[in-house]
Amino acid sequence: MSALHADAVGVLQGWTAPDAGQDALRHEYLEHLAGHPDGLLKSCRAGHLTGSALVVDPSRDRVLLTLHAKLKMWLQMGGHCEPQDAALRESALREAVEESGIRGLRLLREDPVNLDRHLTPCAWHLDVQYAALAPEDAVEAISDESLDLRWFGYDEVAEVADASVVRLLHRTRALL
Repeated sequence: MSALHADAVGVLQGWTAPDAGQDALRHEYLEHLAGHPDGLLKSCRAGHLTGSALVVDPSRDRVLLTLHAKLKMWLQMGGHCEPQDAALRESALREAVEESGIRGLRLLREDPVNLDRHLTPCAWHLDVQYAALAPEDAVEAISDESLDLRWFGYDEVAEVADASVVRLLHRTRALL
């Protein structure tokens, strides 16, 4: 078992889900990891855990979303874990930095905010979602994986993003 796999199991075992639906997903993720030693890697065709983070601006009034190039949807930053990632939260933070271009992001908390399972062109993604705060001097930059990158006020998110992003925003705001 890799360090990343062990970390993911530990994170999910120790996480207190906010409701019964999230707890059911937590158990589903743990079962997936128990049955798939490669369950965090893109090569696992049965599905794989991914890490993402909703980036919140320093004033805590807006969130940064990316218009995903392949999916053509406004989403939080995130993606696949890499074999060299030591921890699930580090994977989510790495992806957030890569996709936002913002150095100095820090996680709002070490525990996940939400879980979301969704089908993508490559496989099922069992996404472990975090929230990250941007520093005061944050300057975003569009990555190759994005068509656009934009700050949205909380009340604008539901107009552009799907229900999974709205749920993540709702849970993030509850923590702020």
